[in-house]
Amino acid sequence: MSSDPWGRVDETGTVYVRTADGEQVVGSWQAGSPEEALAYFERKYEGLVVEIGLLEKRVKTTDLSSKDALAAVEHLREQVDAHHAVGDLEALRARLDKLVELVGKRREERKAQRAKQSDEARGAKEALVAEAEELAQSDQWRAAGERLRSLVDTWKGLPRLDRKSDDELWHRFSHARSAFSKRRKQHFAQLDAQREEARRTKERLVAEAEALSNSTDWGPTAARYRDLMSEWKAAGRAQREHEDDLWNRFRGAQDVFFAARSSVFAERDAEQSENLKLKEELAEEAEKILPVTDLKAARAAFRSVNERWEAIGHVPRDARPKVEGRMHAVERAIQEAEETEWRRTNPEARARAEGLTGQLQAAVDKLRSQIEQARAQGNNAKADKLQRELDGRQALLDQALKGLQEFGG
Repeated sequence: MSSDPWGRVDETGTVYVRTADGEQVVGSWQAGSPEEALAYFERKYEGLVVEIGLLEKRVKTTDLSSKDALAAVEHLREQVDAHHAVGDLEALRARLDKLVELVGKRREERKAQRAKQSDEARGAKEALVAEAEELAQSDQWRAAGERLRSLVDTWKGLPRLDRKSDDELWHRFSHARSAFSKRRKQHFAQLDAQREEARRTKERLVAEAEALSNSTDWGPTAARYRDLMSEWKAAGRAQREHEDDLWNRFRGAQDVFFAARSSVFAERDAEQSENLKLKEELAEEAEKILPVTDLKAARAAFRSVNERWEAIGHVPRDARPKVEGRMHAVERAIQEAEETEWRRTNPEARARAEGLTGQLQAAVDKLRSQIEQARAQGNNAKADKLQRELDGRQALLDQALKGLQEFGG
């Protein structure tokens, strides 16, 4: 007869396992010694331990379904309840009970997770529908069309909801896309009609421009060409295959006329070139007024230059901005000098500057006194804090004193 804490073998070869309900027959062993019998059934127990451990790991670390997990638990429980192993069977039952609890907990967690994912998917799809319905009213045809296609891809990547909710949202989403497509088709159909009308209008304008190209009635013809250009711009664009050809003919007719006019105006251009030289000389004379040291004299000098400037006629169009810019620069410098003089002699501004300087000086003196007192009391932390504040106030005071100097203070 042989035994261990969890089982024994009697003289007939019958193997027993000890449980809370008393001894249970495990099986019969006739082939070898009692020790070998116990060792055999203990190995079966260890096998159950291993199987339960593997199941625990699968439940905790994989997405094993609740149904499959519970089926595996029941299968192992049947083996434990069959008493065909020697060991702490109650401990195995306890582990299986905990597994059942864990599976139930995991089932609830997954249920909650699915509910959360469903809510998130619903929110995402509702947001897609709202954006699609807003885009359905857009006139940004290319950008809105590309965005709607992107929204479809995003929709396809989201989980399905319950059939009713999913179908309702998809219906709204699809309706928004259809509405946009319908509006876009109407827009481009209308645009094609407008471009055809523009083509007919521009062909009429080209015909008139070509008829005027040999005119020598310079003023009225140039004015009419300007009107034709305004009509051309107002007509809108024709179809791409016609627009460039029509424009080249229209522009070519104008070029013929204006080239002829330019040769006639060459003499006038020569006169304007001479005017330009005179104005450049006056601009150089005006620039010598700077820098302004005597405001009254500077004003008088500039007035003299400007009177002679006004007496000179037109200069070439392309040279006008540069030469006039030089005169304007001198005029601005004199105006700035006048403003500076006014600020310097403004009693109200001076009084405000003096008041601010006085307040800052008083604050600086007070802080210095407080620092000396703190140092004398050995309170260096307070003194350092006050010193930082003093540095800031001193900087403001230095700036205010500098400003006051501008008033001659």
